[in-house]
Formats: sequence, structure tokens, C-alpha cells
Amino acid sequence: MNEQQQSKGVLYTAASFTLWGLFPLYWKLMEHISSGEILAHRIVWSFVFMCGILLYIKQVRPAIQTVKGLMMDGKALFSLLLSAILISVNWYVYIWAVNHHLMLEASLGYYINPLVSVLLGIIFLKERLNKIQTTAILIAAAGVMISTVQYGSFPVVAFLLAFSFGFYGLIKKRMRFTSAIGLTIETLLLAPAALIYLLFFLKEPVVTMQPGSFGSLGLLFFAGVFTAVPLLLFSEGAKRIPLYQVGILQYIAPTITLFLGLFVYHEHLSSAKIVTFLCIWLAILLFTTSQLRMKKTANSH
Repeated sequence: MNEQQQSKGVLYTAASFTLWGLFPLYWKLMEHISSGEILAHRIVWSFVFMCGILLYIKQVRPAIQTVKGLMMDGKALFSLLLSAILISVNWYVYIWAVNHHLMLEASLGYYINPLVSVLLGIIFLKERLNKIQTTAILIAAAGVMISTVQYGSFPVVAFLLAFSFGFYGLIKKRMRFTSAIGLTIETLLLAPAALIYLLFFLKEPVVTMQPGSFGSLGLLFFAGVFTAVPLLLFSEGAKRIPLYQVGILQYIAPTITLFLGLFVYHEHLSSAKIVTFLCIWLAILLFTTSQLRMKKTANSH
């Protein structure tokens, strides 16, 4: 792959993680709306927008063929349904955390996520760790334990985000269709439940067809757009650059979220959380160093 394509890959991938990191600014505009209502609208409008994207990139026919194939393959359909549920849990927890002043814990979850993905790879894919990677996992675990003991509470939000996205990635790793088709089918599977919730179970909807709620409806509509755009950027970027570069760039998102939590929304950073973040950052440094060494060794042979 030429240098120009790699530069585009870095730009697209960095842009996707930057947008993901800035998401809290958008969710904060909808603090007056319940997390469940935001999630349901996000699912519905993401599906609508992704259908438009498939039309634009001329992938409607492959998407229909994929759906037909899934209908004939119960195992694959179940896997995709499970991945859809996992990503909806991840979306809900993140929205809830941001709008309940837990942005720092949300950023911690996405710092932990790569380490969780490695752990899941060991358990389910029989992958092996070297000594440096093992040390990184143990340091991260120690940081979480210190926070739990000193602060008196386990970082539930961080672990829900890390493990829901980790399992989501594990399932998606075994699927062979594009991100655009995958997200469209996932939101298609979730859309009926989202619509039923909005129409029949939401007791006090903030968004109605009254003129006063059009602003909120607009925000919710564009949540679908902002869900799809970074994913498509990531899809275009990741295929142009090596995996280790993606691994380094992914820390842009939680770093931006951390800074937003600290300097824009002034969330409290306790001494216990500082220790946890320091342990996680040290673990990330060790893990990234190990990846770069492995890449260098592979290139030398």
C-alpha cells in the first residue's frame, strides 16, 4: 500500500476516534431526555440513515443477499442478534454515564477495552500473551482493585462499556460482511423493539409531534447520523493502515472524553481514580510497546 493511502488511513481513523471522543458534547445537549428514549431514537434513525448510505454506496443488493443468507443460517443470525444487543447495551450505558456525570468512568472503560479484548482473545480464541502483555494485564487489574478498595465502589460503568464492546468485537471478528452492512442489519434487528418502546412503553416522552419538541427531535435524528459517520470513517481508515496503528490511535477517543470530563464539565477526580488511571496508562504503554516490538520483529524476518 502506498504512502498516500496510508496517510489517508491515518486521517480517517484519527477522525473517527476524534468524533467518538467528542460524543459527550452531543449527548449533553439531550440531558433533558431519558437515556432509554435517546437510545431508541438512535437505533431507529441509525437504521434510516444507514439505508440511505447503502443506497449511496450501491450496497443494497449485497445487504439483501446477506439478510437472505442469515435467514438460512440460524447460528449466524443469532450471533448478529447478540452483537446487536451488545452494542445497544454499550450505547445505553455510555449515554447514561455521560448524562449522569460519570464521563471519567466512561473514558476509563474505553482505556480498559483493548486489554479486555486481549483477555477475551486468550479465553475464546486461545491466543497467547508474552510476558510484557501479561504484566500489562496484571497492572491494569491492580489499578481497578486499588480503586475498588480505596473508593469503596467497583467501576461498574467502565467494565460494562469495556466488556460489552469487547464481546461485540469478538463476535464481529468472525463475521465477513462490511461495517456498513453489519450496522444496517444490527439496527434493523433492534428497530422493532425500539419502535415498540417508543410507541407503547415510554410513559412520558420528551419528544412529541408538538412544535416545541422539534428541536429535540432534530437532535435525536442527527444522533443516527453521528452514529454512522465515525463508523464509516473507521471502516475506510482501518483497511488502509496496519492494525498496530489502529491500536495506538484508538486512545484518542477516551483521552478526549477524559479531558471533557475534567476541564469542561468539571467532574471530580479522586485520588483513587488517579491511581487507577495511572495503572491503566502504564498497562497501555507496556502493551503498546510490546505490539511495536512484535511488529518490528515480524518485519525483520
